[in-house]
Amino acid sequence: MSQLLEKYPMNFSIDKMIDRVNEIKQKSQSLKTETVVLKKIFNCIDLTTLNSTDSSFSVNELVEKVNKFKSEYPGMPEVAAMCVYPVFAPVLKGSLKCDSVRRAVVSGGFPASQTFSDLKKMETQKALDFDVDEVDIVISVGEFLEGNYEFVGEEIVMIKEIMGEAHLKVILETGALKDPEEIWMASILAMETGADFIKTSTGKLEPAATPEAGFVMVNAIKTFYEKNGTKIGFKAAGGISTTEDALFYYQLVKDVLGEEWLNNKLFRIGASRLANNLLTDVINIEKGSSFDIKYF
Repeated sequence: MSQLLEKYPMNFSIDKMIDRVNEIKQKSQSLKTETVVLKKIFNCIDLTTLNSTDSSFSVNELVEKVNKFKSEYPGMPEVAAMCVYPVFAPVLKGSLKCDSVRRAVVSGGFPASQTFSDLKKMETQKALDFDVDEVDIVISVGEFLEGNYEFVGEEIVMIKEIMGEAHLKVILETGALKDPEEIWMASILAMETGADFIKTSTGKLEPAATPEAGFVMVNAIKTFYEKNGTKIGFKAAGGISTTEDALFYYQLVKDVLGEEWLNNKLFRIGASRLANNLLTDVINIEKGSSFDIKYF
């Protein structure tokens, strides 16, 4: 790991991080009424249902809402993807009719990543057999915290090898990492071993996504790109439910990585409640109304 840190040194101080995060927070709030921006963020949502009570019926109900969304709200873009437990990959394959909405699953013993490596690979392969486009896995956080970086990296490599054309999103579970340096190390390790996206958190552990963790990760992506010319995506997830929350991550990506990252090929927000809140804000701004929309 020391060799990776020599190649990709963290290029900001903690004080600078705090100052920049506060600047970006203030800057982002000026966009609250910019419907073009709100729609772009909506188009970057991974519409997520990861509940213990999920069933084939409930997931199919959500899929049907996605299928009908454009006819209900023709002025809105569609979400980027639907993200479900891997057992529901057949539901996405059989029922999702929107070509622009990708089929995504969590895998690898989500959310704790506490299972055998070969089972992580098997679970991922079974989902891929149902033609999913994206897979979100969690690093072995405990092994990472113990300094077993080689094991963590080997698991990512193992799963990346079977992905084919599908994209691999690697969740760092930043709330379990003790400081910005560990988040930086985890980001670099994930990108070096095959991540197409790095993602903040599962949403199952507190704290989930934080502005500070996001700042570290997008700066790591920038450094990785400057060294290798490879664009890695960024996904914020966990507790992001308000338009204000989403605008911060939009502004963060814009300021650090640039406009070319502001599309759903390189920027995602994993959310469930956010879709309704963004939809409500856009419709109310455009129509001058004050309705609370709960479509999804």
